[in-house]
Amino acid sequence: MKNETVLIVDFGGQYKELIARRVRECGVHSLIVPCGITADEARRHEPIGLIFTGGPDSVYLDGAPTCTPELLDLGIPVLGICYGMQLMCRLLGGEVSPAEKSEYGAVDAALEASSGLFHGFSGEYKVLMSHTDRVTRMPEGFRVTARSALCPIAGMENEKAGYYGVQFHPETDRTHDGAEIIRNFLYRICGASGDYSMEDYMKKQVAEARSRVGKKRVLLALSGGVDSSVCAALLSEALPGQLTCIYIDHGFMRKNETDEVRAVFEKKDLNFIHIDARSRFLKRLEGVTDPETKRKRIGAEFVRAFEDAAKTCGNPEFLAQGTIYPDIVESGKHSAVIKSHHNVGGLPEEMGFEGIIEPLSGLFKDEVR
Repeated sequence: MKNETVLIVDFGGQYKELIARRVRECGVHSLIVPCGITADEARRHEPIGLIFTGGPDSVYLDGAPTCTPELLDLGIPVLGICYGMQLMCRLLGGEVSPAEKSEYGAVDAALEASSGLFHGFSGEYKVLMSHTDRVTRMPEGFRVTARSALCPIAGMENEKAGYYGVQFHPETDRTHDGAEIIRNFLYRICGASGDYSMEDYMKKQVAEARSRVGKKRVLLALSGGVDSSVCAALLSEALPGQLTCIYIDHGFMRKNETDEVRAVFEKKDLNFIHIDARSRFLKRLEGVTDPETKRKRIGAEFVRAFEDAAKTCGNPEFLAQGTIYPDIVESGKHSAVIKSHHNVGGLPEEMGFEGIIEPLSGLFKDEVR
Protein backbone atom coordinates (compact mmCIF):
# COMPACT_ATOMS: atom_id res chain seq x y z
CA MET A 1 0.00 0.00 0.00
CA LYS A 2 1.38 3.40 -1.01
CA ASN A 3 1.99 5.99 1.69
CA GLU A 4 0.30 9.38 1.61
CA THR A 5 2.91 11.80 0.29
CA VAL A 6 3.57 15.52 0.48
CA LEU A 7 5.84 16.94 -2.23
CA ILE A 8 8.45 19.50 -1.18
CA VAL A 9 8.96 21.70 -4.24
CA ASP A 10 12.55 22.97 -4.14
CA PHE A 11 13.26 26.59 -5.10
CA GLY A 12 16.85 26.52 -3.84
CA GLY A 13 16.18 27.05 -0.16
CA GLN A 14 18.68 25.87 2.42
CA TYR A 15 15.94 24.28 4.53
CA LYS A 16 14.39 21.92 1.98
CA GLU A 17 15.70 18.80 3.70
CA LEU A 18 14.68 20.15 7.08
CA ILE A 19 11.14 20.69 5.81
CA ALA A 20 11.04 17.14 4.46
CA ARG A 21 12.27 15.74 7.78
CA ARG A 22 9.73 17.76 9.75
CA VAL A 23 6.95 16.33 7.60
CA ARG A 24 8.19 12.79 8.18
CA GLU A 25 8.50 13.41 11.91
CA CYS A 26 4.77 14.10 11.81
CA GLY A 27 4.15 10.63 10.37
CA VAL A 28 3.68 11.70 6.74
CA HIS A 29 5.91 10.66 3.85
CA SER A 30 7.67 13.48 1.99
CA LEU A 31 9.61 13.77 -1.26
CA ILE A 32 11.77 16.66 -2.45
CA VAL A 33 11.15 17.48 -6.12
CA PRO A 34 12.70 20.15 -8.40
CA CYS A 35 10.69 23.28 -9.10
CA GLY A 36 10.69 22.33 -12.78
CA ILE A 37 8.39 19.38 -12.11
CA THR A 38 5.35 19.27 -14.37
CA ALA A 39 1.80 18.91 -13.13
CA ASP A 40 1.58 15.43 -14.67
CA GLU A 41 4.80 14.37 -12.96
CA ALA A 42 3.46 15.66 -9.66
CA ARG A 43 0.18 13.78 -10.12
CA ARG A 44 2.04 10.49 -10.53
CA HIS A 45 3.13 10.78 -6.90
CA GLU A 46 -0.53 11.15 -5.87
CA PRO A 47 0.34 13.86 -3.31
CA ILE A 48 -2.06 15.03 -0.64
CA GLY A 49 -0.34 18.42 -0.50
CA LEU A 50 2.53 20.58 -1.73
CA ILE A 51 5.03 22.70 0.19
CA PHE A 52 6.92 25.40 -1.71
CA THR A 53 10.33 25.98 -0.09
CA GLY A 54 12.15 29.20 0.53
CA GLY A 55 14.94 30.40 -1.75
CA PRO A 56 17.68 33.04 -2.00
CA ASP A 57 16.27 34.88 -5.03
CA SER A 58 13.68 37.60 -5.62
CA VAL A 59 10.60 36.31 -7.43
CA TYR A 60 10.33 39.41 -9.64
CA LEU A 61 13.84 39.13 -11.14
CA ASP A 62 14.52 37.53 -14.52
CA GLY A 63 15.79 34.00 -14.13
CA ALA A 64 14.42 33.53 -10.62
CA PRO A 65 13.27 29.95 -9.89
CA THR A 66 9.62 29.39 -10.66
CA CYS A 67 7.20 26.57 -11.34
CA THR A 68 4.31 25.88 -13.64
CA PRO A 69 1.12 27.57 -12.38
CA GLU A 70 -0.57 24.22 -13.00
CA LEU A 71 0.85 23.01 -9.68
CA LEU A 72 -1.64 25.34 -8.05
CA ASP A 73 -4.48 23.66 -9.93
CA LEU A 74 -3.99 20.10 -8.70
CA GLY A 75 -6.87 20.38 -6.27
CA ILE A 76 -4.69 19.81 -3.20
CA PRO A 77 -3.54 22.24 -0.48
CA VAL A 78 -0.36 24.24 -1.03
CA LEU A 79 1.80 25.80 1.68
CA GLY A 80 4.31 28.43 0.57
CA ILE A 81 7.20 29.22 2.90
CA CYS A 82 9.09 32.53 2.54
CA TYR A 83 10.07 32.63 -1.17
CA GLY A 84 7.44 29.96 -1.71
CA MET A 85 4.72 32.27 -0.37
CA GLN A 86 5.95 35.16 -2.50
CA LEU A 87 6.01 33.00 -5.63
CA MET A 88 2.51 31.71 -4.93
CA CYS A 89 1.36 35.30 -4.52
CA ARG A 90 2.92 36.36 -7.82
CA LEU A 91 1.60 33.37 -9.75
CA LEU A 92 -1.92 34.09 -8.51
CA GLY A 93 -1.85 37.78 -9.45
CA GLY A 94 -0.56 39.44 -6.28
CA GLU A 95 2.45 41.71 -5.90
CA VAL A 96 5.85 41.24 -4.27
CA SER A 97 8.23 44.16 -3.72
CA PRO A 98 11.50 44.90 -1.93
CA ALA A 99 10.89 45.39 1.79
CA GLU A 100 11.58 48.82 3.24
CA LYS A 101 13.66 47.03 5.85
CA SER A 102 14.84 43.43 5.84
CA GLU A 103 14.00 41.01 8.63
CA TYR A 104 16.52 38.48 9.87
CA GLY A 105 16.37 36.35 12.98
CA ALA A 106 13.62 35.66 15.50
CA VAL A 107 10.92 38.35 15.55
CA ASP A 108 7.50 38.69 17.15
CA ALA A 109 4.57 37.86 14.90
CA ALA A 110 0.87 37.89 15.65
CA LEU A 111 -0.82 34.72 14.39
CA GLU A 112 -4.53 34.54 13.55
CA ALA A 113 -5.99 31.66 15.57
CA SER A 114 -8.98 31.34 13.25
CA SER A 115 -6.69 30.02 10.53
CA GLY A 116 -6.50 26.24 10.34
CA LEU A 117 -2.76 26.62 9.89
CA PHE A 118 -2.47 28.31 13.29
CA HIS A 119 -4.96 26.19 15.21
CA GLY A 120 -3.98 26.24 18.88
CA PHE A 121 -2.07 29.51 18.55
CA SER A 122 -3.26 32.83 19.94
CA GLY A 123 -1.35 36.10 20.20
CA GLU A 124 2.31 36.79 19.41
CA TYR A 125 5.03 34.19 18.93
CA LYS A 126 8.69 34.22 18.02
CA VAL A 127 9.18 33.21 14.38
CA LEU A 128 12.31 33.02 12.23
CA MET A 129 12.35 35.60 9.44
CA SER A 130 14.93 35.78 6.66
CA HIS A 131 13.77 38.00 3.81
CA THR A 132 14.46 41.20 1.89
CA ASP A 133 11.18 41.15 -0.09
CA ARG A 134 7.58 41.00 1.05
CA VAL A 135 4.07 40.59 -0.28
CA THR A 136 2.62 44.06 -0.86
CA ARG A 137 -0.69 43.01 -2.40
CA MET A 138 -2.37 39.66 -1.89
CA PRO A 139 -4.14 37.83 -4.72
CA GLU A 140 -7.91 38.01 -4.81
CA GLY A 141 -9.62 35.82 -2.22
CA PHE A 142 -6.77 35.89 0.32
CA ARG A 143 -6.78 37.24 3.86
CA VAL A 144 -3.94 38.12 6.24
CA THR A 145 -3.24 35.50 8.92
CA ALA A 146 0.05 36.73 10.43
CA ARG A 147 1.76 40.08 10.95
CA SER A 148 5.03 41.41 12.28
CA ALA A 149 6.21 44.96 12.92
CA LEU A 150 8.03 45.13 9.57
CA CYS A 151 5.93 42.68 7.58
CA PRO A 152 2.18 43.41 7.59
CA ILE A 153 1.53 40.28 5.50
CA ALA A 154 3.63 37.64 7.29
CA GLY A 155 0.98 35.02 6.61
CA MET A 156 -1.91 34.73 4.19
CA GLU A 157 -4.46 32.19 3.08
CA ASN A 158 -7.27 31.43 0.70
CA GLU A 159 -8.95 28.66 2.63
CA LYS A 160 -11.50 27.89 -0.07
CA ALA A 161 -8.78 27.34 -2.68
CA GLY A 162 -6.43 25.58 -0.25
CA TYR A 163 -3.60 28.13 -0.54
CA TYR A 164 -1.57 29.00 2.55
CA GLY A 165 1.57 31.08 2.94
CA VAL A 166 3.96 32.15 5.69
CA GLN A 167 6.82 34.60 5.33
CA PHE A 168 8.66 32.96 8.23
CA HIS A 169 10.19 29.49 8.56
CA PRO A 170 8.07 27.09 10.67
CA GLU A 171 10.47 24.23 9.94
CA THR A 172 13.22 25.70 12.15
CA ASP A 173 13.53 25.43 15.91
CA ARG A 174 13.75 29.22 16.12
CA THR A 175 10.05 29.46 15.29
CA HIS A 176 7.99 28.78 18.41
CA ASP A 177 6.09 25.50 17.96
CA GLY A 178 6.84 25.60 14.24
CA ALA A 179 6.43 21.83 14.01
CA GLU A 180 2.84 22.26 15.18
CA ILE A 181 2.17 24.64 12.29
CA ILE A 182 3.44 21.99 9.87
CA ARG A 183 1.35 19.37 11.67
CA ASN A 184 -1.73 21.57 11.30
CA PHE A 185 -1.09 21.82 7.57
CA LEU A 186 -0.69 18.07 7.23
CA TYR A 187 -3.58 16.88 9.36
CA ARG A 188 -6.11 19.71 9.54
CA ILE A 189 -5.68 20.99 5.99
CA CYS A 190 -4.36 18.08 3.90
CA GLY A 191 -6.29 15.45 5.86
CA ALA A 192 -3.29 13.19 6.45
CA SER A 193 -3.82 9.94 8.33
CA GLY A 194 -0.20 9.54 9.48
CA ASP A 195 0.58 6.24 7.76
CA TYR A 196 4.37 6.70 7.50
CA SER A 197 6.73 4.98 9.97
CA MET A 198 10.19 3.41 9.99
CA GLU A 199 8.74 -0.02 10.69
CA ASP A 200 6.48 0.24 7.66
CA TYR A 201 9.34 1.54 5.48
CA MET A 202 11.65 -1.32 6.42
CA LYS A 203 8.98 -3.97 5.82
CA LYS A 204 8.40 -2.57 2.34
CA GLN A 205 12.14 -2.55 1.57
CA VAL A 206 12.54 -6.17 2.69
CA ALA A 207 9.60 -7.21 0.52
CA GLU A 208 10.90 -5.22 -2.47
CA ALA A 209 14.41 -6.71 -2.17
CA ARG A 210 13.00 -10.24 -2.10
CA SER A 211 10.76 -9.52 -5.07
CA ARG A 212 13.51 -7.98 -7.21
CA VAL A 213 16.37 -10.32 -6.38
CA GLY A 214 14.57 -13.64 -6.08
CA LYS A 215 17.21 -16.36 -5.65
CA LYS A 216 20.04 -14.34 -7.20
CA ARG A 217 23.06 -12.96 -5.36
CA VAL A 218 23.88 -9.47 -4.13
CA LEU A 219 27.24 -7.74 -3.68
CA LEU A 220 27.34 -4.94 -1.11
CA ALA A 221 29.95 -2.21 -0.76
CA LEU A 222 30.52 -2.21 3.01
CA SER A 223 32.46 0.70 4.50
CA GLY A 224 31.72 0.01 8.16
CA GLY A 225 29.82 3.27 8.46
CA VAL A 226 26.23 3.66 9.56
CA ASP A 227 24.64 3.63 6.09
CA SER A 228 26.28 0.54 4.63
CA SER A 229 26.09 -1.30 7.97
CA VAL A 230 22.33 -0.75 8.25
CA CYS A 231 21.99 -1.71 4.59
CA ALA A 232 23.87 -4.96 5.30
CA ALA A 233 21.66 -5.74 8.29
CA LEU A 234 18.47 -5.16 6.30
CA LEU A 235 19.56 -7.19 3.28
CA SER A 236 20.88 -10.05 5.39
CA GLU A 237 17.39 -10.31 6.87
CA ALA A 238 15.70 -10.02 3.49
CA LEU A 239 18.11 -12.28 1.58
CA PRO A 240 19.77 -14.75 3.97
CA GLY A 241 22.71 -16.52 2.35
CA GLN A 242 22.52 -14.42 -0.83
CA LEU A 243 24.55 -11.40 0.32
CA THR A 244 28.31 -10.90 -0.01
CA CYS A 245 29.82 -7.86 1.74
CA ILE A 246 33.00 -6.44 0.26
CA TYR A 247 35.13 -4.10 2.35
CA ILE A 248 37.69 -2.27 0.21
CA ASP A 249 40.50 -0.74 2.25
CA HIS A 250 41.46 2.28 0.15
CA GLY A 251 43.99 3.62 2.65
CA PHE A 252 42.03 6.66 3.80
CA MET A 253 40.39 5.25 6.90
CA ARG A 254 41.21 6.41 10.43
CA LYS A 255 44.00 4.67 12.27
CA ASN A 256 43.03 1.09 13.21
CA GLU A 257 39.55 1.56 11.70
CA THR A 258 39.99 -1.28 9.22
CA ASP A 259 40.90 -3.63 12.06
CA GLU A 260 37.80 -2.52 13.96
CA VAL A 261 35.57 -3.08 10.93
CA ARG A 262 36.98 -6.56 10.41
CA ALA A 263 36.59 -7.40 14.09
CA VAL A 264 32.89 -6.54 13.94
CA PHE A 265 31.81 -7.91 10.58
CA GLU A 266 33.90 -11.06 10.31
CA LYS A 267 31.82 -12.37 13.23
CA LYS A 268 28.56 -11.75 11.37
CA ASP A 269 26.89 -14.12 8.92
CA LEU A 270 27.45 -11.72 6.01
CA ASN A 271 30.05 -13.49 3.85
CA PHE A 272 32.46 -10.63 4.65
CA ILE A 273 35.48 -10.17 2.34
CA HIS A 274 38.32 -7.74 3.07
CA ILE A 275 40.33 -6.39 0.11
CA ASP A 276 43.54 -4.43 0.66
CA ALA A 277 43.57 -1.88 -2.19
CA ARG A 278 45.61 0.85 -0.52
CA SER A 279 48.45 0.91 -3.03
CA ARG A 280 46.22 1.21 -6.12
CA PHE A 281 44.21 4.09 -4.63
CA LEU A 282 47.28 6.00 -3.51
CA LYS A 283 48.84 5.59 -6.94
CA ARG A 284 45.72 7.09 -8.59
CA LEU A 285 45.97 10.18 -6.36
CA GLU A 286 49.67 10.77 -6.77
CA GLY A 287 50.26 14.49 -7.44
CA VAL A 288 46.55 15.41 -7.24
CA THR A 289 45.66 18.34 -4.94
CA ASP A 290 42.14 19.40 -6.02
CA PRO A 291 39.55 17.87 -3.62
CA GLU A 292 36.85 17.33 -6.25
CA THR A 293 39.33 15.69 -8.62
CA LYS A 294 40.41 13.42 -5.77
CA ARG A 295 36.82 12.39 -5.08
CA LYS A 296 36.18 11.61 -8.73
CA ARG A 297 39.37 9.57 -9.04
CA ILE A 298 38.52 7.69 -5.87
CA GLY A 299 35.09 6.99 -7.33
CA ALA A 300 36.55 5.72 -10.60
CA GLU A 301 39.06 3.53 -8.80
CA PHE A 302 36.31 2.28 -6.51
CA VAL A 303 34.43 1.04 -9.59
CA ARG A 304 37.51 -0.75 -10.91
CA ALA A 305 38.27 -2.32 -7.53
CA PHE A 306 34.70 -3.48 -7.29
CA GLU A 307 34.82 -4.98 -10.78
CA ASP A 308 37.79 -7.05 -9.67
CA ALA A 309 36.02 -8.02 -6.44
CA ALA A 310 32.88 -9.04 -8.31
CA LYS A 311 34.89 -11.40 -10.51
CA THR A 312 36.45 -13.11 -7.51
CA CYS A 313 32.95 -13.61 -6.09
CA GLY A 314 31.59 -15.16 -9.26
CA ASN A 315 29.91 -11.99 -10.54
CA PRO A 316 26.81 -11.59 -8.34
CA GLU A 317 23.84 -10.27 -10.27
CA PHE A 318 22.96 -7.27 -8.08
CA LEU A 319 24.94 -4.45 -6.49
CA ALA A 320 23.75 -3.07 -3.15
CA GLN A 321 24.75 0.34 -1.78
CA GLY A 322 24.06 2.37 1.34
CA THR A 323 22.94 5.43 -0.63
CA ILE A 324 20.68 7.68 1.44
CA TYR A 325 18.17 10.32 0.38
CA PRO A 326 20.42 13.42 0.80
CA ASP A 327 22.96 11.79 -1.56
CA ILE A 328 20.30 11.68 -4.26
CA VAL A 329 19.02 15.20 -3.57
CA GLU A 330 22.55 16.63 -3.49
CA SER A 331 23.53 14.90 -6.72
CA GLY A 332 20.41 16.03 -8.58
CA LYS A 333 20.70 18.30 -11.59
CA HIS A 334 18.54 20.98 -9.96
CA SER A 335 20.73 21.26 -6.86
CA ALA A 336 24.12 22.87 -6.40
CA VAL A 337 26.80 20.18 -6.18
CA ILE A 338 28.64 20.42 -2.89
CA LYS A 339 30.65 17.26 -3.39
CA SER A 340 30.37 14.25 -5.65
CA HIS A 341 29.32 10.86 -4.32
CA HIS A 342 30.95 7.72 -5.66
CA ASN A 343 27.85 5.71 -4.71
CA VAL A 344 25.33 7.65 -6.79
CA GLY A 345 24.59 6.91 -10.41
CA GLY A 346 25.92 4.77 -13.22
CA LEU A 347 27.48 1.86 -11.37
CA PRO A 348 25.22 -0.95 -12.60
CA GLU A 349 25.78 0.03 -16.25
CA GLU A 350 29.53 0.43 -15.82
CA MET A 351 30.02 -2.76 -13.85
CA GLY A 352 27.67 -5.13 -15.62
CA PHE A 353 25.20 -5.76 -12.79
CA GLU A 354 21.57 -6.53 -13.58
CA GLY A 355 20.47 -3.85 -11.18
CA ILE A 356 21.16 -1.86 -8.06
CA ILE A 357 19.60 -2.29 -4.63
CA GLU A 358 19.48 0.85 -2.46
CA PRO A 359 17.06 0.12 0.41
CA LEU A 360 18.01 3.28 2.33
CA SER A 361 17.72 5.70 -0.59
CA GLY A 362 14.45 7.12 0.72
CA LEU A 363 15.79 7.91 4.20
CA PHE A 364 17.58 10.81 5.85
CA LYS A 365 20.64 10.12 8.01
CA ASP A 366 18.75 10.50 11.29
CA GLU A 367 16.14 8.00 10.06
CA VAL A 368 18.88 5.50 9.19
CA ARG A 369 20.32 5.82 12.68
